[in-house]
This record gives sequence, structure tokens and C-alpha cells, in this order.
Amino acid sequence: MDCRALLPSSLPHTSKLIHDYTENFSRLQNFYEHKPELHAAEAHARQLNFPADRRREVAAILRGDNLVFGGGPETENNLRRLENGAVAIVSGQQVGLFGGPAYAFYKALTAIESARELSLSGIEAVPIFWMATEDHDIDEIRHTTWFHEGKLHKLVLPPPSEESRPAGRVPLGAEIEGLLREIEDSLTGPGGSELLEILRSCYTPRETYGSSFAKLFAKLFSPHGLILLDPLNPKLHAIAAPILRQALEQRDELNEALLQRDRELEKAGYTPQVKVTSKSTLLVAMEDGKREVISAANGKFSFGGKSNARADLIKRVSAEPESFSPNALLRPLMQDYLLPTVVYYGGPAEIAYFAQSQVLYKSLLGRMPVLLPRADYTLVDPKAVRILEKYKLKVEDAWLGSQTLRKKMYSTNVPVELARSFDGNLGQIEESIARLHKSIGEVDPTIQGTIERAGKRIRYQVEKMRAKTGAALDRHEKIVEQHADFLENLLYPHKGLQSRDLSFLPFLLRLGSGGLGELQKLACAKKTGQHYIVSIP
Repeated sequence: MDCRALLPSSLPHTSKLIHDYTENFSRLQNFYEHKPELHAAEAHARQLNFPADRRREVAAILRGDNLVFGGGPETENNLRRLENGAVAIVSGQQVGLFGGPAYAFYKALTAIESARELSLSGIEAVPIFWMATEDHDIDEIRHTTWFHEGKLHKLVLPPPSEESRPAGRVPLGAEIEGLLREIEDSLTGPGGSELLEILRSCYTPRETYGSSFAKLFAKLFSPHGLILLDPLNPKLHAIAAPILRQALEQRDELNEALLQRDRELEKAGYTPQVKVTSKSTLLVAMEDGKREVISAANGKFSFGGKSNARADLIKRVSAEPESFSPNALLRPLMQDYLLPTVVYYGGPAEIAYFAQSQVLYKSLLGRMPVLLPRADYTLVDPKAVRILEKYKLKVEDAWLGSQTLRKKMYSTNVPVELARSFDGNLGQIEESIARLHKSIGEVDPTIQGTIERAGKRIRYQVEKMRAKTGAALDRHEKIVEQHADFLENLLYPHKGLQSRDLSFLPFLLRLGSGGLGELQKLACAKKTGQHYIVSIP
């Protein structure tokens, strides 16, 4: 499997914070507890003191859930290891349709590989995937984009009638059968029928977004022992009730600490990922079936049109913790209260969240995991490789936008003889300009600048003619346009990275189980933050 690695600074839309986190961490060290490297995870694992009773309780809950999801013997083995003292390597994602965007799979692969590496170093570690089933933004997860034969096919389920439900509990409905028929023709080849059978078993009208996602990941990652965690399980909320209560008890000082952290981030030149105001709290409530943000003012907590005294709300959290959920800043603390986490693998937005959440970790948990960027990939099929070679392009050229990509392609779409003529004439012009520059400099050096500017205009016009000639030669067949569309659909769909927009399943079909293992090996914890350009069969 041919591949090359890029740093985040080479990617489109990389934020300043992620650039510095992966390439200049010293600028951010005040906002995080650990350096983003495997050695920090090893040191953190040796110091971690996690309550044995909580470890056993959580493992028992996860065992029951993973049995329902279809976890195999490797998952059961990892659950036993977790009970016996193994640390957790965690990642997670929303429960998107057909597994969501490709990077959800890459997060799982990264956690699996990192747990394997840490275990080989002598520290028992297991991979755990936190399914964000409590998320209520159903519009983010009810669609996916399928790449097939150079085209993008958007697969969408209708919005639910009850939008207030957590996404993990929303049924797929009868329309899922139509989507399965829609992709059936694309699932060809030796593994196509097997993958279709897996999808049909996981995605039925009665399944929810949460259960279907869990069953799909359980089947695909069963050989790797991936443990899946569904935070909607009320038993997990009961165990995590102390951290939810603390968020209310210490709300005022925590909120002030967050506001101060936002000011510090802004002063350092970064934009806080989550907006915090004077009325913010860290919890949301389910009230009469609706998700309600809890706000605070004048010592009272309000949601659902009602005002509550702090003491009364704390009692309610203790009595029915399943009715309350953490917001984006508190969610990782609930995770790490439940799990002996030493590493969390996240995307750019998640790593930015933690720069704010660090102040919560200090006050509420007293420990914070090592944060590492998930491995990321752009997969390049043989047709794309041929097109890139034909036009002397790299994948990065597709990230420059349609206009720039097409200009580069037209410039190389010139017959060899004509290209040589252009190059020869341009060479002669360069020599003439150089001679003029030298001769005139001997007579009057003050006008040498005029000669340089004239030379630049001449070069620009010759290159412009080269590009226009290529466009003219292509008008009849439109081959360049077709090739450009193919590259953009595959490498820069909807002006975003492939891993953020496309479903992984069509690529999985081409890769096979062996290819999946190759991707896992690339997700080395010692090479954090790299983006791999990978040629696939």
C-alpha cells in the first residue's frame, strides 16, 4: 500500500490551534496537561489510580451492551482486561447513518492500534469507542455521501417526527430499506454481497441510529476487540451522577474559570470552540420529552420555562441522573469519570474543546488524559492515480479549488510538440530579456526595473496562451472537465477533506479486511497528527 504523510499545516482549513498543537505545542502548553505524544501516555498510565469498584461496575454494563451489539470473543477478552486493570484508549463520534463520515472509522482504528502499541510496551490497554448517542442534532447524522463511479450520491433519511429525542433513540423508519436498495448496485465484487448482508442486518426500520451504528461497528471491528459505549444507558448516568452534581454545586466558580480561560485563549490568538456566557451551565435536561438547556441567573437555574433552586436541582440530579446530560465541555469529564482513560483521540474541534475543559478537569476530576489527533487518510483509487499522473498533479492540487485545479490541468493538456514549442519560445524570450537587462544596465541602470516588469508580463502572457491552447484542444471531448470532476468528487468533495464528507464503506469494499489492517498499522501513536495519502486497489 503506497502512501505518504502530510502534516496538518499542509491540509485545507487547518485552524491555528490545531497547527500549533501538532507542530508548535509550546504555544499551547498552558491549556493542556500533557504533551501530545505516546511517552506522555505511558507516564500517565503508570500514575493512574482508578477506583476498582467503579471499574467493575462500568465493565459489567459494557459487557451487557456489547453482547446486544454483537461483540465477539475479542471484545469479551478486552472487557476482562479492563476489569483486571487495563487502561482505556478512547475515541468517539456521533452515530451517523451507515457509520457516518469516514473519519469515524479512522478514530476507531487509531484507538485500536494505540491500545495494541501500549500493550506491547508493557501497559495493558483496551480500545473504547464512545458513541455520541445523546446528541440531539439529528440533521448532522441522517445523511451520508456515497462515492461510486466518480459520482457523489447523497443518501438521506427524512427528519423524525419527534425531533426532541436523543439521536441514539430515533428509529430509522421504513425509508432505510429504500436507501439499501439504492446502494445495492454499488456493492459489487467479492466482498459486496457480504457487506450488503451486514448492512441489511444492522439497518432495519426498527433499529435506531444508535443501535444500527453499534451493530455495524461491532461486526466490522469484532476481530479487534473494540468496546462500544452507549452513554444513553441509564446505569452509566447513575454511576456518573457525582460529576453531574458537582457541575451544579460548583457552577459559579466553574463558569468564571471558563470565562477566564476564554479570555486567555483569545489573548493568545485562538478562538474558543464553545461559547460560554455569564448564564451558562454545564448540563442539559430532558423535560417533558424535550431537550432543554439549563441557564443560571441570580442563584436560580431555569429550563423548560421553570425556575429551580440549586439545592432542588441537585436533588433531582441525584434522583434521576438519566434525565440530565453533560454539554460539550463536560462530556469528556463524564467519560473519564467512568473510564480509566489515558489517551483520547479526537478531531480538530474536540482538541479545541479540551483547551477550555482543562479548567474543569482541574476542579472536578484532578486528572486529564493525553489528547492525540486521530489518524486521517485520503484514499486514492487507481483511476485517480492515473489522472494525477497524466496531468502531473498531486492530491494537494485538488485542495486548491476548482479554478486552480482546472488551470493546472489545462496547462498540461497540450500536445508534446506544441508544449516543446511553448517551452522553446519561452526559453528564447528569457535569454533575450536577460541580454537586454545586461546591455541596458551598462547604459542606464535606472531602467532595469522596467525591463524586469516587461519580462514578467511576457512570461504571464505566454503561460496564459499555453493554458488557453489546452482549453481549446479540449473543448470537443471535455476530458479535462470530466477528470477534474472525478478528482474533486473523490479528493475534495464539497470543498472538504474526503474523510469528513464521504462514507468509508465503498472504500472498505475495495480495501477488504487486509487493507483495513494496513490502515490500522499507519495509525501509529508515535506519529500523531499525520494525514496519509494512500493508494488503494
